[in-house]
Amino acid sequence: MKLQKIVSRLQELHPKEIDLSLDRIQSLCKKLGNPQDKIKAISIVGTNGKYSTIQAMFSILKEANFNCNIYTSPHIKSINERFVFNNEELNDEDLANLLEEVEEANNGEPITFFEILTGAYFLKASQYPDNINLIESGLFFRFDATNILKNNLASVVTSIGLDHLDWLPENEQTVEKIIFEKTSSLLNSNIIVAKQSNKEIADNIKNTISNNRSNKFFHNENYSFTIQENDFFYYEDQFGGIKLPMPNVKGQFQLENVSTAIATLRILKDLKIKDDHIKKGILKINCIARLQEIKSGKLKELVKDHKLYVDGSHNPLGAKVLNEYLESLDCNKHIILGMMANKDHNEYMSFFKDISTLTTIDIPNQPNSIKGGELKDKLNGFSNINYKESIEDAIKSIPVKENDIILITGSLYLAGEVLNLN
Repeated sequence: MKLQKIVSRLQELHPKEIDLSLDRIQSLCKKLGNPQDKIKAISIVGTNGKYSTIQAMFSILKEANFNCNIYTSPHIKSINERFVFNNEELNDEDLANLLEEVEEANNGEPITFFEILTGAYFLKASQYPDNINLIESGLFFRFDATNILKNNLASVVTSIGLDHLDWLPENEQTVEKIIFEKTSSLLNSNIIVAKQSNKEIADNIKNTISNNRSNKFFHNENYSFTIQENDFFYYEDQFGGIKLPMPNVKGQFQLENVSTAIATLRILKDLKIKDDHIKKGILKINCIARLQEIKSGKLKELVKDHKLYVDGSHNPLGAKVLNEYLESLDCNKHIILGMMANKDHNEYMSFFKDISTLTTIDIPNQPNSIKGGELKDKLNGFSNINYKESIEDAIKSIPVKENDIILITGSLYLAGEVLNLN
């Protein structure tokens, strides 16, 4: 209860949820003693794959006996997920005390919720100067609250595509502008660029960071992977090749994220990551709501022997890689869809080519989501489309046959509701 009260107070310190600027976070961190200058960090920017890449690095680093701090957003089930220190989520009491300390230092000044959470993360992380920090950027990066580090170990650029366009001026809603916002202010250290969806995006990233003095490593130029038979894949970079077991996450796009994580940690030679750390670590990756199979619980009981997945993808690039995985399966696929109002709903669904049924739903507890009935009307190009008010009603309404799968997707907020409900 104490934590909920503090969170509610902090959310009222600024009239906007997002206000892109570094002034407020810099002022707050100065009051806190500039804790961000006392940590060792790997920064992760991009549109998709940030969370999965972080979780893959985290799993490998734990196998190598490193302690990590992790800062991600948004959270799926509870706000504690955003605050990992010494390999563990912060408990309610410690998080409440941390936020209270930062609230007192801020002294009622206008500041966004994300900025004050970021200040809190930096303050707590500074208490563990030897830990590796894995820090995910928020909306963009150039004016993101996490972009106040003076140095870091590396910057990872995951796949970039169109998302959050409503935060850009109408004449600047392009992938080139997004690339500029995410990569033009990366620090001078090491930059690892993941596989991109096309050559134009990869070339644009390369051009945008051309004057950055970092050591640069690009997928397919400096590191790569190939899928082998018998559930193995082969990773290769300038340090040599490794035959690896398939990681415990599904889809080729996850192999791309895992490979980028491996490349990053091998490039940082002082970490002394060994092949065995990688082989064991990639079998223990914990990816919440990223093509996650629900194997038990209330919702799983509704689908009985059929497979139930939840995935938080919510932009065209996410839809594209998700559909590539679905197309590799020889079965009927049923999608339950809930989305936020500011997304391009038709563009998102345009990537799904072989869907048996589509059921739209309302996202509970999300006033900024599109109502399921309205979403159904917008997606009138799908012949077998229905609307159900609740997640449970949607599952019950689907005419599943043997080996069919049900996938709930369209929003990380929906994914959180699904997992909490389950």
